[in-house]
Amino acid sequence: MSANYWESTQRRHWTFTKEELAAARQKLEDDNQELVRMFPLPQIRHLSIFFNQLMIRLSKRIQIRQQCMATAQVYLKRFYSRVEIRRTNPYLVVTTCVYLACKIEEAPQHIRLVVTEARTLWGDFISLDASKLGECEFMLISEMSSQLMIHQPYRTLQALRGELNMTEEDSQLARSIINDAFMTDLPVTCAPHTIALAAILLALVLRPNQGPGASASGAAAGLAAAQAALSQARGLPSPSPLGSSFSNPLIGSSPLPSPSLLQPGVANKGQLGDRLTRVQQFAAWLSDSNLDIPSMVDATQEIISFYECQEAYNEKLTKEQINRFVKARGLDK
Repeated sequence: MSANYWESTQRRHWTFTKEELAAARQKLEDDNQELVRMFPLPQIRHLSIFFNQLMIRLSKRIQIRQQCMATAQVYLKRFYSRVEIRRTNPYLVVTTCVYLACKIEEAPQHIRLVVTEARTLWGDFISLDASKLGECEFMLISEMSSQLMIHQPYRTLQALRGELNMTEEDSQLARSIINDAFMTDLPVTCAPHTIALAAILLALVLRPNQGPGASASGAAAGLAAAQAALSQARGLPSPSPLGSSFSNPLIGSSPLPSPSLLQPGVANKGQLGDRLTRVQQFAAWLSDSNLDIPSMVDATQEIISFYECQEAYNEKLTKEQINRFVKARGLDK
């Protein structure tokens, strides 16, 4: 594994622009127009939520770490950027991604155990024949050109926690946001440290009682506060009148989020002050760094947009549409 993300196959071969990723997906649909017409599917974000739920259920049964889950989700995104989903059995592909990720993350699981547990969950879609999973694993590795090592955002979060004076609550919320980011396209469109920094920023500006599953209005407030901090880091005016100016010896007087956007309803002003201070410190830290702030802006907007989209997710409809093409095309055999 390359110790340096910038020299890794992940960056050189598996990091795309939004336009490149959209073009790849569109090409798959264009090449499979009849299948697309016969078997309509929900938007990609809703599919990602459904697949994530499948992985969570399987991971709980075989007791694997979040790192393995994250790697499996990246494999799934890579695979479906090259293979049309309607030509596969997603239940088998998800199971195979988890099985392969456990190997690569040095937490291997026996193939028969994985197959048995997957059959317990989705008996109608997973064969007792373990060789089916082996064949799918070979196809997965082939489509990814044997480039299997993944750099994750969690290491950046752990490294910066002390430097940014993050509380345990901040750290846990940031980690939860990173977990959710794997249901977006961010793992294949930006660097892992960018995902971590966007998660840290949102953890600092989101209300603790709001958390990652924010409402649309709360998410919009979080995005506004995040944009204010990012604008401050870039030395730009705040994009909207979010609050008063706060003087900081490192960055001068700049607009920062209103306390009501950070912790509305919290009576303890000391907590508000501490949180504002951490936002200021993070903005100052960003302004002194050589980080790609526009990429952070995009990542932050992507995560907030995902939370808004999540509110419209319909698990029953998504499951029915997936099961329909799997059964109709005999992909469960």
